Amino acid sequence: MTEKAAPIGLSEKAAKRVAALIAQQGNPNLKLRLSVSGGGCSGFQYGFDFDEKQTDDDIVVTRDGVTMLVDNMSLLYLIGSEVDFVEDLVGASFQVKNPNASSSCGCGSSFAI
Repeated sequence: MTEKAAPIGLSEKAAKRVAALIAQQGNPNLKLRLSVSGGGCSGFQYGFDFDEKQTDDDIVVTRDGVTMLVDNMSLLYLIGSEVDFVEDLVGASFQVKNPNASSSCGCGSSFAI
């Protein structure tokens, strides 16, 4: 049986940061949930939350012991994307490198298709 590649990626830096945040929370059952919703300055916005519950239709991405969940509806906007953790002079944040986005806002938390 061959393993199928995940339709969305999680970078090594992002996985390390998520693992550190989960350790701070003291709950090893937490998983990172990435979602897309309407809103933001460009039309759609990314949402990052911690969740203990995994649904049957969630896409599950694992890296270095960290699990990221994406619901089927959000996945439509995220196929081929990668979640990264970036630290620069402005601050530190999770960013989605989304090849489907035709434009995004300056802060990187919203996008247009």
